[in-house]
Amino acid sequence: MSVPPSPLDSAGISTERARALVADALQGADDGELFVEYKQSESLAFDNGRLKVANFDTSQGIGLRAVAGDSAGYAHSSDISESAIRRLGEAAGAVRAGHSGTFAAPPQGSNVKLYDDVNPLGAPDFKDKVALLKEIDAYARAKSDKVRQVTASLAGSWQVVEIVRPDGSVFRDVRPLVRLNVSVVAGEGDRQETGSHGIGGRCGYETFITPDSWKALADEAVRQAEVNLRAVHAPAGELDVVLGPGWPGVLLHEAVGHGLEGDFNRRGESAFAGLMGEQVASRGITIVDDGTLPNLRGSITIDDEGTASSCTTLIEDGRLVGYMQDRQNARLMGTKSTGNGRRQSYAHIPMPRMTNTYMMAGKHDPAEILASVKNGLYAASFGGGQVDITSGKFVFQCTEAYLIEDGKMTRPVKGAMLIGNGPDALMRVPMVGNDMALDPGIGTCGKNGQGVPVGVGQPSMRIDRITVGGTQAA
Repeated sequence: MSVPPSPLDSAGISTERARALVADALQGADDGELFVEYKQSESLAFDNGRLKVANFDTSQGIGLRAVAGDSAGYAHSSDISESAIRRLGEAAGAVRAGHSGTFAAPPQGSNVKLYDDVNPLGAPDFKDKVALLKEIDAYARAKSDKVRQVTASLAGSWQVVEIVRPDGSVFRDVRPLVRLNVSVVAGEGDRQETGSHGIGGRCGYETFITPDSWKALADEAVRQAEVNLRAVHAPAGELDVVLGPGWPGVLLHEAVGHGLEGDFNRRGESAFAGLMGEQVASRGITIVDDGTLPNLRGSITIDDEGTASSCTTLIEDGRLVGYMQDRQNARLMGTKSTGNGRRQSYAHIPMPRMTNTYMMAGKHDPAEILASVKNGLYAASFGGGQVDITSGKFVFQCTEAYLIEDGKMTRPVKGAMLIGNGPDALMRVPMVGNDMALDPGIGTCGKNGQGVPVGVGQPSMRIDRITVGGTQAA
């Protein structure tokens, strides 16, 4: 499907007229923009041998933001019209009452395009998508007589955004996004355990629905479920922990990444506030946020303020060197936006958000890291967790973990929880692996009620003496 015309054009509002309306609405403000969005989305789920979910949606709308000092007014509407823009201007513009600012310079343009304009909802057609999910279901059930339930799902969206500024700048981006996921429940007697695996990115479905791709996905979900059926109760106490590469970077994302977002640091709410230039992690640890990686789930050609995405070094060789910034917080902190101003939709205000956040590779072989631990825990995958940004304290559930005994992975364990403090944990990392990997494209980050797609990653690494919550004494 070709790129649709601008929703403003469809509503009979020329770009020049939109600029004039926005200029009038934001007169005297320090910054702001009109955000225009058109989005198509779908989700299909084949569960327990039947198609249980088939949702399709088309939405569009506008949001107007006015920034005055450290305050921002925001109003949005699903009605795209001149009168709606005027009403939004009256509502959002109230924040600039008595304020007379110098309007900020626009973001610099970029010719870089990190993904195609392809609409993933166009192909394959609905019938073929349902047939694919049914085939995945049958394949996963045939893999093992222990499989009791299979859920296979597809989700896709096609988002067209425009940012109109009163200075005449207009920025446009077309963002495809897809995900394929398989979850399995395996049982033996009265015991049941789960396994799950997903893949996705900013592209069409064809990348992920080849037989080799979806069979590997189902194989991994079944493998995890069967591993968890053999799992013994996790130990409890202080242990050395080895984190595997890839998806375990979600712990880094939550326990460290949010604390490096500009708004938390400007307001002094982060455990990293005021520590710029100081050693906040072990030497050898370098962490970046990189929105410029082609076709990845967390990548964005431009952010939702029009700034081109970038690769921002946050921690370099253990030293804090940068924060992720949107335009407002960057201006207030005397720096520049890093292209991290993101929002869930036209109904939401932008704020500093991560894109693809990961730790760079180190020098140690993963086998060397494992062999260095006499008694500990190997965490291969994580589920949910909780983090306190101000203190840095976190609690994370391991969905796949193993005992380490005399430098070797042995029995799988269930019920393991990692409990610690992000900044403190970073100082307890003596070994970083050379096997950095990114997650397969499944992450969604929540902040202040907004969700945006993100990527995470890391190499294998060892954390010394971290608290493990379990049911057996260590």
